[in-house]
Amino acid sequence: MTSRLLLEYDGTAFAGWARQPGQRTVQDELERALCMILREDDVPLTVAGRTDAGVHAWGQVCSYGHEAVDPLALNALLPRDVAVLGCNPAPQGFDARHDAVSRTYCYRVLHRRARSVWLDGRALWHGWKLDRDALQACARVLHGTHDFTAFTPTDTYHQRFERHVYAAQWRADGDLLEFWITADTFMRTMIRVLIGTMLEVATGRRSAQDFSALLSGRPRSEAGPTAPAHGLALASVSYPTP
Repeated sequence: MTSRLLLEYDGTAFAGWARQPGQRTVQDELERALCMILREDDVPLTVAGRTDAGVHAWGQVCSYGHEAVDPLALNALLPRDVAVLGCNPAPQGFDARHDAVSRTYCYRVLHRRARSVWLDGRALWHGWKLDRDALQACARVLHGTHDFTAFTPTDTYHQRFERHVYAAQWRADGDLLEFWITADTFMRTMIRVLIGTMLEVATGRRSAQDFSALLSGRPRSEAGPTAPAHGLALASVSYPTP
């Protein structure tokens, strides 16, 4: 049998999703709790999106080959920075990673002179002038299929650098700016480098035309800095409609 988990977590104190020797990870915490409830020595999880250290999740999905468990019981064994929102039987052979058709991420920027206690660790604080129209212009050119070589580390395990972006836009709620992007898959630090580069456009340090040119497979050295992890969250994962 196969089960599907929906969860959220605060990535601040984690070294990312994936298990790493000597590091605290979301995968370790969740597998440990599942093993206790299911009375198994090992319950391997497959995850839709492997988030990096410090990145949050609002709608992460993972699958495992065992019966579904009560989220109430599972949450009782999990630390306060991880919560299971749902656990349900899935079709036999369901794979949270390979069956996903798209992932949606959100990056938050607090654009005001004063920092926020409540958004600390949840949004990048930017106290200087930003051209919001320039940010939106950058988002518009992301639609479609592009070569994102410039937006992932040069030393990488990726073999394919083209990604298809279904939607990308900046939304504003007063001082809080949110960049929403949906694509088939993402490369390591891709969104954070996009953010760092778009912020350079919005502060006048590079042009929107220069940003657009980077989508043709330019080297990583030509793009902007990698934005901090704490502004990023995996918002949701989509699967084919049954």
